Amino acid sequence: MKIFKHPAALILWVSLVANGRAGALTYPIVGTGQSQCYDNRTEITPPKPDQPFYGQDAQHPGNAPGYTPGADGLSVRDNLTGLTWQRSPDTDGDGVLTRRDKLTLAQAQALPAKLNTARFGGFDDWRLPSIKELYSLFNARGTDPSGPMNLETSRLTPFIDTKYFKFAYGDTRTGERVIDSQYASGTKYVGQSVRGFGKLFGVNFADGRIKGYDLFMPGGGVQKTFFVLCVRGNPGYGRNDFHDNADGTITDRATGLVWSKADSGQGLNWQDALAWVQKQNARKFLGHDDWRLPSVKELQSIVDYARSPDTSHSPAIASVFNCTTFTNESGQADYPFYWSATTHGGLRGGGAAMYVAFGRAAGWMSPRAFAGGPPEARPPGNDAGDYHFVDVHGAGAQRSDPKAGDPAMFPHGRGPQGDVIRIYNFVRCVRDAAN
Repeated sequence: MKIFKHPAALILWVSLVANGRAGALTYPIVGTGQSQCYDNRTEITPPKPDQPFYGQDAQHPGNAPGYTPGADGLSVRDNLTGLTWQRSPDTDGDGVLTRRDKLTLAQAQALPAKLNTARFGGFDDWRLPSIKELYSLFNARGTDPSGPMNLETSRLTPFIDTKYFKFAYGDTRTGERVIDSQYASGTKYVGQSVRGFGKLFGVNFADGRIKGYDLFMPGGGVQKTFFVLCVRGNPGYGRNDFHDNADGTITDRATGLVWSKADSGQGLNWQDALAWVQKQNARKFLGHDDWRLPSVKELQSIVDYARSPDTSHSPAIASVFNCTTFTNESGQADYPFYWSATTHGGLRGGGAAMYVAFGRAAGWMSPRAFAGGPPEARPPGNDAGDYHFVDVHGAGAQRSDPKAGDPAMFPHGRGPQGDVIRIYNFVRCVRDAAN
């Protein structure tokens, strides 16, 4: 006999049974695969509930993918999501992944029709994946190689399961960076583009991030290219079905997750974010004591990519949620970055954790970065030494911050695009509906 601890869970179950979906949610979230625990710097023994850093991703492993390769070796089915994928982005068919296999947006948009005409893998219903579909393949066991330009990749681990999917880092011999392994989705950013050319969301399986990528390279004369994996099956994947329980919680009947309607209302470093959730459990927040800091894939599942601060004048999340408004570094009304429980492993260990930007995923950029773009896309000023605060990667991006430290140490952000470093990010709690 199935027992439910909360009426919302019973409501969800009854709804699924009535619609013939019990045990088969339309949008099951695949676990990140992260199995190690970390403090602010290094791997640690899994902490106990009364110890610092308790409640991180590895302690709530989630749903494991169950991949089944096609008999012809061309496709891979994820038995959890019901999605079937191309196994390799080898578009020229030579068996080797190079920059020649990468496609512009127009070429990527034309690829499904070519596959369908050829009945690739025996199917004729291939499509470009949405950013939520593509992110289902993300595996947080990877190592972020950001930093060195010419890095030996044999000791790196990408953020995708290479037992089932073909992968290649960028080819530094041809002028690429090691991290140039961005995969295209079919989801464009609805907000403003930094250089005025438009942005496409993609997953970088080399460095472990979602970003909105400008469709032209700096200078404006060359189109950005991407690896592409087409998908088929489960057309409902990535579509939320939110229900306001009128008790401070929101159930997503597509994923089976229950969220707090409100956020923390304040920024916290990563250790304090984990501890804040445990404090809510101690006081049975909204009637429950099994809240957790969401994994990065759970958190990304509630992004609404049809919204952005500069278009809908809202965060990139459904209006059923409450989202704290604050004044950002440039004096604009904006919305927070939210911590996940997932460490972003890199060359320097476990000192960073992943977050999702529900407001502008901003960076501090110099006017020289706008060379070649239309004049209206350039911020005021022409001093190449001035930095301008711009929505460089788009609301809905997934990046990472140091787990601890002083944001003042990063006055112009970090990385080639000056990613804003806040460290004190917000929290939204999640729990499983069936608990």
